[in-house]
Amino acid sequence: MDRMLLMRSFVTVAQLGSFSGAARTLGSSGSLVSRHVAELERQLGVRLVNRTSRSVSLTEPGLRYSEFAARILAEVEAEEAEIAHLHDRAEGLLSVICPKWIGSLDVGDAIAAFAAAYPKIAVRFELGGLSERTYDFLDSGFDVALHTRDLRDSRVRLKKIASLPFTLCASEEYVRQHGPLTRPNDLAAHDCLVHVNEPVWRLGHGPTSTQHKVRNVVFSSNSYIALQKAAVQGRGIALLPQRSAYEDLVSGALRVQLPEVPVPDRPLYAIYGPGQTAPRKIGALLEFLTRWFKEHPIPVLGT
Repeated sequence: MDRMLLMRSFVTVAQLGSFSGAARTLGSSGSLVSRHVAELERQLGVRLVNRTSRSVSLTEPGLRYSEFAARILAEVEAEEAEIAHLHDRAEGLLSVICPKWIGSLDVGDAIAAFAAAYPKIAVRFELGGLSERTYDFLDSGFDVALHTRDLRDSRVRLKKIASLPFTLCASEEYVRQHGPLTRPNDLAAHDCLVHVNEPVWRLGHGPTSTQHKVRNVVFSSNSYIALQKAAVQGRGIALLPQRSAYEDLVSGALRVQLPEVPVPDRPLYAIYGPGQTAPRKIGALLEFLTRWFKEHPIPVLGT
């Protein structure tokens, strides 16, 4: 029989000095409360109460155990209440993981701003180490994972935070030496700088979009920053996050290639665990990130 249930029955009897009074308080029957106390005495191996036809009194072990049990029950109730309230308060530890390239760009800025706006939340923010299995971040102790690919996994929930624009670009020196792109299929004849996780480039929107398996990979990396630096040095054509490449595009260090062919945006998703409602700290993060990206749009090139 559950020890906490037995302790609660005994403490109520000790406080009221009556099995019937304890039964009324607990919404139970006197016989059941009596059995609870008897079972507790059997488990402890001592008599806790003296029973007479008119009264109930505590033995010396009963008095000591009633004080102990009352303290334990009070601590359990207080801790349970505190834990329950954590769900509704934006405080405590919040662990977030995301790919390195996002964390070193937009999301890194947004997470830092979130930490400043919510000082009662202790933020743990890690880059890299994301498994292909979308729910593994939960097993690793993270509350939220950020991804840029569509997910179909009923074991997690997701919210779209923003759209991340990309651009196809190269340096003026590279174009002068190798000639300009005139159509997407020309990529097969050009040196390309490719992210190791994205060997296929999609260009265009809707039914006119095309996928291009990059053939002539002359430089690859898991860092868009490294790819951008190689592009600036004239090593080839790269498909880069526009926020990262914006300053080099404005300065002329990089030039947009095939400007008439749109490059699809990448969705930024926040993924978190199952449940009817997310803890308030997670809700606060999702709301903040969504608002941050709306308030910090990437300037349109040429404005």
